[in-house]
Amino acid sequence: MLTYPAIIASDGDGFFVKFPDIPEALTQGETREEAVEMAADALLTAMDFYVSDKRPVPMPSPVKRGQVGIDLPASAAAKVFLLNAMLDQHITAAELARKLHTSPQSVTRLVDLGHASKIDAIADALQSMGRKLTLGVTSAR
Repeated sequence: MLTYPAIIASDGDGFFVKFPDIPEALTQGETREEAVEMAADALLTAMDFYVSDKRPVPMPSPVKRGQVGIDLPASAAAKVFLLNAMLDQHITAAELARKLHTSPQSVTRLVDLGHASKIDAIADALQSMGRKLTLGVTSAR
């Protein structure tokens, strides 16, 4: 799971949210609770910009005092890891598709946040690039 720190501040009429690590993710809410809910959506939406632009997604910095941690859904986090690995190794969808014996469209769907991909397929893609996807469980906050 990737947990991004968010800064939530009163702006007079409600609450404004920004993410130090993901400057594209901005939102607001009438109440603090609504702002937190909107923050999760804004974070996920901002990830689409990185995928579309084929830019590496910054990893989250630690959540500091006064900040709120916003979790990226596990499936989106796995796709972010895959996108970053592809960009880091300069591997195109076509090259990865050849390694996986599949089509470039299938690889493109693996990093598409709007497409429901099997976690095993993402793990296989990462494995083919010398990376290992690991999962864990911790107690809830």
